[in-house]
Amino acid sequence: MFLAYFLFSFLLSCITTFFVIVLMRKMAIFDKAKKQSRKIHKKNIPLGGGLAIFISVFLLIFSLLLSKSHFFYIDILPRQILGLFIGSIIIMIGGFLDDKYDLRPRYQILFPILASLSIIFFGIGPHFITNPFGLGTIDLSRFTFKIFNFGNFVLLADLLVFVWLMLMMYATKFLDGLDGLASGVSFIGSIVIFFLSLQDKWYQPDVAMLAIIFAGACLGFLLWNWSPAKIFLGEGGSIFLGFFLGVLAIISGGKIATTMLVMAIPILDIFRVIIIRWKKGQAIYKGDNEHIHHKLLKIGFSQKQTVLILFFFSFLCGMGALFFQTGGKVLTFIFLSIVMLMILFFSSVKNKKYEFKK
Repeated sequence: MFLAYFLFSFLLSCITTFFVIVLMRKMAIFDKAKKQSRKIHKKNIPLGGGLAIFISVFLLIFSLLLSKSHFFYIDILPRQILGLFIGSIIIMIGGFLDDKYDLRPRYQILFPILASLSIIFFGIGPHFITNPFGLGTIDLSRFTFKIFNFGNFVLLADLLVFVWLMLMMYATKFLDGLDGLASGVSFIGSIVIFFLSLQDKWYQPDVAMLAIIFAGACLGFLLWNWSPAKIFLGEGGSIFLGFFLGVLAIISGGKIATTMLVMAIPILDIFRVIIIRWKKGQAIYKGDNEHIHHKLLKIGFSQKQTVLILFFFSFLCGMGALFFQTGGKVLTFIFLSIVMLMILFFSSVKNKKYEFKK
């Protein structure tokens, strides 16, 4: 059953991406790389590829709901699916507007915020999380209050959901700088959650089905997005990947630490780049060449090699999430931090040698 839906999602995404490419070309929605020298691509590439993943995922999800199968009625409820769908719609609308009209950053961020609030509104959130230091669990159900007739809001849980989703959305957005990178890492993350959900300790078939459908859609799109890319995710697509993966981590029983481990490098990269931009006195949303994938390119790796290296570390972290206990996950996170520092060090040394020769 799981394999069949993975293949359905994969094939549907492959086919849908082709039609999205045609549509975006007709609408003249391109990434015009020539306008920004920091971009690697030197020709116009269609945007809006996230639409193909979105369509593929929700067509299969709603087909399962309408067929009245046993999925999405135990671990995941229809109400949660509705919240996920509405949040995704908000992101896709915002992404389309940005791809078409190049919105200013203060307008771009409104859509991720609204999407995160929609998840909170539909009551999607963990009531407890595992203590990262292995000391039991942390109760998030305190400080519950009611706002008019909208239902109960759990302050700590809802605040965690909001911060977590915003972090995940901007992690995949920042990852979307090389062909196939964001979609490939999202594929790895969803596969890890899939296998984790099938373990006897957890066994959540609803979560596993949702994860494998998302994984298939990401892989189908990756065939078109692999270097040299025929289409890019676009603003909506890059945000949607992090949003869906982030929600998946929440509704799978608070597997936030597991997903964070798979996404460790882009998450660490976010904080590092923000600090660098803040020190330079520039806006944190302004693009530059400070991301980890840019550093790997400076060292001398090709675009494909850089993507495969980052895939390898995400896969390594995924294996750590599957087989390690909390202590092992913390050690893996520390190891990744050291690896990132080493990459930055070698990139800095090579850049200084280049400037010296020049």
